[in-house]
Amino acid sequence: MDALPLVALIAVSAVIAGAARRTPVPPPLLLVTIGLIAAYVPGVPDYTLDPHIVLPLLLPPLLHTAALDSSYLDLRANVRPVALLSVGYVLFATVSVGYLAHQLIPELPLTAALVLGAVIAPPDAVAATAIARRLGLPNRITTILQGESLVNDATAITAYKVALAAAIGEGASWAGGIGEFLLAAVGGVGVGLLLMVPIHWLRTHLKEALLQNTLSLLIPFIAYAAAEQVHASGVLAVVVVALYLGHRRWQVDFATRLQEEAVWKMVGFILESTVFALIGLQLPYVLEGLGTYGVAESLGYAIGVFVFVVAMRYLWVFPATFLPRKLSSRIRDREPGVGWRAPVVVGWAGMRGVVSLAIAFSIPLTTAADEPFPARNLVLFLTFTTVIGTLVVQGLTLPALIRLLKLPKKDRNAETLAEAQAQNEASEAADERLDELLMDERNALPQALEDRLRTVMERRRNAVWERLGAVNERTGESADDTYRRLAGEMIEAEREVFVRLRDARSIDDEMMRTLLRRLDLEEAAAYREEESG
Repeated sequence: MDALPLVALIAVSAVIAGAARRTPVPPPLLLVTIGLIAAYVPGVPDYTLDPHIVLPLLLPPLLHTAALDSSYLDLRANVRPVALLSVGYVLFATVSVGYLAHQLIPELPLTAALVLGAVIAPPDAVAATAIARRLGLPNRITTILQGESLVNDATAITAYKVALAAAIGEGASWAGGIGEFLLAAVGGVGVGLLLMVPIHWLRTHLKEALLQNTLSLLIPFIAYAAAEQVHASGVLAVVVVALYLGHRRWQVDFATRLQEEAVWKMVGFILESTVFALIGLQLPYVLEGLGTYGVAESLGYAIGVFVFVVAMRYLWVFPATFLPRKLSSRIRDREPGVGWRAPVVVGWAGMRGVVSLAIAFSIPLTTAADEPFPARNLVLFLTFTTVIGTLVVQGLTLPALIRLLKLPKKDRNAETLAEAQAQNEASEAADERLDELLMDERNALPQALEDRLRTVMERRRNAVWERLGAVNERTGESADDTYRRLAGEMIEAEREVFVRLRDARSIDDEMMRTLLRRLDLEEAAAYREEESG
């Protein structure tokens, strides 16, 4: 692919995703829809999805960003439901959907149907994270969906390899399949465990933020490639390393954290936008390959497979939710008050995405006997329609379903109160530490600077409490909001002076950049406080 079409794809995708934020339609759905339309616009280049690019080059950073933003502690607390979905459900869907598709479509052999089942079994990490983030789902549901989507690709890829071996005639036994699954799972986790500590050590000992963030960009590719090199799961290696680094991100210096957060937000935004646009752009290629299958016939099969996928997810989710509680009092005590509404949302939130398409496009053209892979084009079409169907049908209706079920929303006041209490405790510790330091004559400060340190600390202590207080009747702002707005105006006034002095040659460009960076850091700190509020 030439550079210009690729740049155009990224740029247009980013513009559409940015515009979608001003609409009630989630960006992934708008990107897919416009991709479907653009695929038939004259002059639009051929953007055929290449699995050799998606799996090793796009999947690792997407998983890395999702895992960095996940909570290791929350995932550990929900390891049972996450494992039941990411491993149990994917294997169940592979077999059940594959068997039902075989029964529905006479021309589809069981082995090829199981390949289809494995391909469309895993909900997508990007889709799940993007939709859950937009909808503001309860924390536990969001954690379960994110945890499932982080791990299930590894299960699906392994199941696909086993089913594919049987379909192309290379032979696959139950023992061999279980062995390959264990190698992928244990090996991927093992590689992640081996890499995470030295990588974190290197991150904490590099002194330049630029070098640290260069390493940060390479980490997902290093973990993925190292695991795949020993035939283990690169997906699990990436997730393990990212969860560890995210859990210990506080140990990296502040400059790295500021830069890293901005870099990964940009990378994640670009990749997510491009990936969803690519999904829609695959329509012409998929339709051209249908060959002898009629459109009406193929659409009938597509609707049937979509129904199977949705039904089998519910058939797994409800027993997996309630049966363990019925059998174990320990689980009932640890997870009280789980009703029927949460499994309804989890069952309906199984959107598929680019990983399913990438795996489907990697299906070989011929078998080991040099014969055409049975119904390969139909498998590609059914994968595509399932991805589009789940993204559009489930993605568009999920917000209405959540409103209809009246799921409990986050208690903002309770969260702000907890934040204020935590900040108060931290400020007390900082106050005590400052008193200790000032007792040492080597740390002596003029009174004005000492007062400034205490004022800044008191400002942090009071900022969160003020969000709980009354608002200004004229502006609708809290005192903290007004403080941040006025601070921003003051910073802008300083910034204009620095630029004017540079233009007048009173200071040079290097000095101006140094002064502006200090202001940028102060403004960034205020912006992050506003985001957290």
